[in-house]
Amino acid sequence: MTASASAEPTHTLVRLDAPFTDQKPGTSGLRKSSRQFEQPHYLESFVEAVFRTLPGVQGGTLVLGGDGRYGNARAIDIILRMGAAHGLSKVIVTTAGILSTPAASNLIRKRQAIGGIILSASHNPGGAEGDFGVKVNGANGGPTPASFTDAVFECTKTLEQYAIVEARTPSLDAPGKHSIGAMDVEVIDGVDDFVELMQELFDFDRIRDLIRSDFPLAFDAMHAVTGPYARRLLEGLLGAPAGSVRHGTPLENFGGGHPDPNLTYAHELAELLLDGDEYRFGAACDGDGDRNMILGQRCFVNPSDSLAVLTANATVAPAYANGLAGVARSMPTSAAVDVVAKELGIDCFETPTGWKFFGNLLDAGKITLCGEESFGTGSNHVREKDGLWAVLFWLQILAERRCSVADIMTEHWKRFGRHYYSRHDYEAVASEAAHGLYDRLESMLPDLVGQAFAGRTISAADNFSYTDPVDGSVTTGQGLRILLDDGSRVVLRLSGTGTKGATIRIYLESYVPSSGDLNQDPQTALAGMITAINDLAELEQRTGMDKPTVIT
Repeated sequence: MTASASAEPTHTLVRLDAPFTDQKPGTSGLRKSSRQFEQPHYLESFVEAVFRTLPGVQGGTLVLGGDGRYGNARAIDIILRMGAAHGLSKVIVTTAGILSTPAASNLIRKRQAIGGIILSASHNPGGAEGDFGVKVNGANGGPTPASFTDAVFECTKTLEQYAIVEARTPSLDAPGKHSIGAMDVEVIDGVDDFVELMQELFDFDRIRDLIRSDFPLAFDAMHAVTGPYARRLLEGLLGAPAGSVRHGTPLENFGGGHPDPNLTYAHELAELLLDGDEYRFGAACDGDGDRNMILGQRCFVNPSDSLAVLTANATVAPAYANGLAGVARSMPTSAAVDVVAKELGIDCFETPTGWKFFGNLLDAGKITLCGEESFGTGSNHVREKDGLWAVLFWLQILAERRCSVADIMTEHWKRFGRHYYSRHDYEAVASEAAHGLYDRLESMLPDLVGQAFAGRTISAADNFSYTDPVDGSVTTGQGLRILLDDGSRVVLRLSGTGTKGATIRIYLESYVPSSGDLNQDPQTALAGMITAINDLAELEQRTGMDKPTVIT
């Protein structure tokens, strides 16, 4: 369907009473409460700074969409009209504005766009009282680097006005071609291109045979963006029974839930798999579709272990049949994949948290797979983590191995040993208290070496820094590490992905070789280290919390 061009729009310059001073993007864009984004001119200010900073805007093509949360439709309307005012040649937007982050990355690359604007606060709650976010991806499909986000922030601090056109934006109800003045607006089905890409990577016939052979599965889309994708893939193309995709309709407030795929917030799915025997496989994705949780019958797969398993079994998928160039993990992620990479004879890189660091390695051809402990895994098919890709990859492995998820994990640990691992999140801690705790522990690091810790000895303690092997850039201040003499470690970081207070994340890891006890509960195996870091960092005293908000 092709719509006639709209009447020539009226260009307007809107003056600001004063610039905003709080629009510094984090690793995943600008995230604030929905109410903050509804302040007059707040969204427009940030978008203006983006259009002034992003290369190639004049005459360029932009990809636009989001996870469907509250504010999505309003933001698309504003960005379309501002894009027209700034001389974009075309904006590719999706029906209902629904577009997952990995699907956006694929579209940017496939359409050779200058980049994309993804409207999401990822796994943060949505709704009028929830959060909203704006993330900018570059021409490679990945998150823009710090140099770009820093420049955007500097621009917002001195901004005096923004440009927008007064025009009616097209309906997003169905695919079609429209225009706003000289700018074309192409509305497409946001699922099609992503599904085609997945069919290139995996053997759908083999996965379909598995699903149809008495293999009941449950996928929880958490009322977020992956519902339409999962229904098309799992129930449509792969033959899972109708209803296998749960909570599959995107809602502005995610059904009142917290769209973070972990054992706490996806507890309904966790209970189905861990406490019952009805399902053989379970999975969930987050608000914008880039995170994943994998479950088997009475078996939870730690995200760090998931990356290691995918690496060890990569060649069962057609896309990776010829082997891997290398792998990478974020620093807080366990070293489980390091052991696999060593046996495979491939490089393994340890990077700061943030997918943009993987992007350099992927673009340079140094790695094929990558992952973070925060339920994110991906490969060189896009430049973002990809939740449904990971789900399909696990199904590909299960289709080849024809055993349970628990069996795969047991065999993996018998071969490579087990990295007992857990993350303890203390959420919504008062910022002053969180930073006080962090700064105190950092000041103690030089004196910790040689001290006893949980029956071990501290061999090193530092604040992690990273030198990028591709461009030579140096990134510092990435997290406090306490390294123990037996290879165990504790990491403490402050998270920048929340909007209320601060989140303290404690990462605990203890390696047991294949000859050791591989069947402990992780919280039991790590109990001594948990007590030791709680005492050392004075966690309860300084946060007022006697236990973590979330344990994964």
